[in-house]
Amino acid sequence: MIVGVGIDVVQVDRLARALTRTPRLGERLFTEGERAQSRTESLAARFAAKEAVAKALGAPGGLRWRDAEVVSDPSGRPRLLLHGAVAEEAASQGITTWHLSMSHDGGVATAVVVAEG
Repeated sequence: MIVGVGIDVVQVDRLARALTRTPRLGERLFTEGERAQSRTESLAARFAAKEAVAKALGAPGGLRWRDAEVVSDPSGRPRLLLHGAVAEEAASQGITTWHLSMSHDGGVATAVVVAEG
């Protein structure tokens, strides 16, 4: 059963400017593994995924950006790893499976998340 759906878009250049203007912002938004994705387009898609996760959960307070982590499986398919408050909220809502799709083109990154329980 679908518990929640989230979608978000991020302007790649806007994120790039924010990361340049505030050097420690990347550490607050992204895990070390995510920051290893050097392309700004990839970071923007990951940020959109984090926003989409929050929306799928109903945007409860207390969530931390790095508690939703986007990783790639060996085939390159993106998947979510949840930690801390995000994992706790997902468990409290009975969410057991996450589906994630991300894309970027024309200066815009997007992500769609489906939470299933």
